[in-house]
Amino acid sequence: MSHILIFGLGYTAARIATALRAQGWQVVSTGSNGSIAFDDQASVRLALAQATHILSSVPPVVDGDPVLNLYGDAVRASPAQWTGYLSSTGVYGDTAGAWVDESALLKGRRAARNQADYDWQVLGAHVFRLPGIYGPNRSALDRVAAGKAHRIDMPTQVFSRIHVDDIVSGVLAGMAGPVGVYNLADDVPCSQNLVIEAACDILGTPYPRLQSIEKAALSPMARDFYAENRRISNGKAKRLLGWKPQFRDLHSGLRAIYYGSVAKDN
Repeated sequence: MSHILIFGLGYTAARIATALRAQGWQVVSTGSNGSIAFDDQASVRLALAQATHILSSVPPVVDGDPVLNLYGDAVRASPAQWTGYLSSTGVYGDTAGAWVDESALLKGRRAARNQADYDWQVLGAHVFRLPGIYGPNRSALDRVAAGKAHRIDMPTQVFSRIHVDDIVSGVLAGMAGPVGVYNLADDVPCSQNLVIEAACDILGTPYPRLQSIEKAALSPMARDFYAENRRISNGKAKRLLGWKPQFRDLHSGLRAIYYGSVAKDN
């Protein structure tokens, strides 16, 4: 039986775990929704010694990668045949809207994130770089419905995103593919304003008024989002993993979320 240890059972990793359990995998995980505590070293080290696969979705902190800081030695010693790490396309930094692929230098503003990405590569992990993640209960549809959506007057701003289920299929494809770094993103980058407008169209809601970033009273995290501008190429994952996004653009992804929720309600 395949046996995976997942560090950080959050939104995305939980859906990966569900898909693997459906295939008969044994899943052990850390995190608030996991099966063992991250700082329970005896249990975690035992799980690492028994795992056939390891996946980390734990983001780095100022002091580095929490998983590697505490369990790096055990990860290296583990008999696991496959290791994966969920990274971020933030490692590319701002490209002024230009396309970027896996050959680009790491120049993101967060040094710890860049270093964690590199350190997992050194360990021989499959590194999956992810842009903005959306899916059921976490999309522009929820922000619009809650009255928390913004349209910012930045006409040249563009970014990539990915539906959470396409991350699941990409990681599963990576388990049978060559070691490397892979961007998992949809095919059609666009502005955040277009995302909000598409959600409003689906819900039949008027567009939020256009505002300057100064007047929008955004959180520091949201302001950081608007400070970078890039298009993510997914060609390598398509070529080497045989993967392609089921939801190639935001319209198909948002419609699937909306009509899926409507079907459940009925």
